[in-house]
Amino acid sequence: MTTLPAYQNIKNHILEAIHNGVWKEGEAIPAEMQLAEQFGVSRMTVNRAMRELTAEQIVTRIQGSGTYVAQQKYQTTLVEIKSIADEIRARGHKHRSELQQLSQSKASDSLKALFELKTKSTLYHSLIVHFENDIPIQVEDRRVNAAIAPDYLKQDFSRITANEYLMMAAPLQGVDYQIEAITAPEHIAALLHISTHEPCLVLHRKTRSMGCVASIATMWHAGTRYRFSGGF
Repeated sequence: MTTLPAYQNIKNHILEAIHNGVWKEGEAIPAEMQLAEQFGVSRMTVNRAMRELTAEQIVTRIQGSGTYVAQQKYQTTLVEIKSIADEIRARGHKHRSELQQLSQSKASDSLKALFELKTKSTLYHSLIVHFENDIPIQVEDRRVNAAIAPDYLKQDFSRITANEYLMMAAPLQGVDYQIEAITAPEHIAALLHISTHEPCLVLHRKTRSMGCVASIATMWHAGTRYRFSGGF
């Protein structure tokens, strides 16, 4: 398992405290010297964590006053981060899922770049089909940063969705996404029980947590069975 550097551990501690409501928007967080003593590191190490959190607009530093939790801006994403199981149940329908693949490997050069990694760290890979009333409506192809969600391979994805686990294990810091309409490759079409000529709605989503890329997922939906909705 990859060991996180000391400054990243401090960032994670602060992010988790904010996520759990220990420090709320506008509230001061401990001084750098106090955090240095708490974690047994130099003040320079804490200062790096604070500089990065400031650049990411997680905290605001006021000279001569202190460091405060910044106003968070995660609520207004076009595609809400929620569980497909909850979507299906909200329609009064039955959800179930089938795990097709669950594995781990070292990040390839292309995945290393996508995850913004400096070394070929361990990634987890899951391929899950989600059903609504026994009709397949989504194929979820997901890569996960093992350092952010170390217990990913231990989950029973027939009882909890990958999204539900990650929202608990990796407090959401930000999200990037793209949506496109394309035809499915043969293996995806087979899992969705559609022809390779039928268009799919595809959501590509990258989530961030604890200052790192936590997960990159491609979610395939049969175009005739699914639609996206949302609002501000």
